[in-house]
Amino acid sequence: MSQPPGVRNRNQFNGRMTRIVLLISFLFFFGRFVYSSIGAWYHHQEKVSSQQSSLSVEQGGVAR
Repeated sequence: MSQPPGVRNRNQFNGRMTRIVLLISFLFFFGRFVYSSIGAWYHHQEKVSSQQSSLSVEQGGVAR
């Protein structure tokens, strides 16, 4: 027996909705990844600059 016409359309709709939800989820995931990567890079740069400044202060104190 074949399926009634409404069931076939419902299956296509469910497949399309699944793809849309997965695409939106991926976009959120990718956006959060980019946001956290930028924040981590700024944090790393700040940490490196603070270490360099503390090293220059320590070396300046030893040279006196």
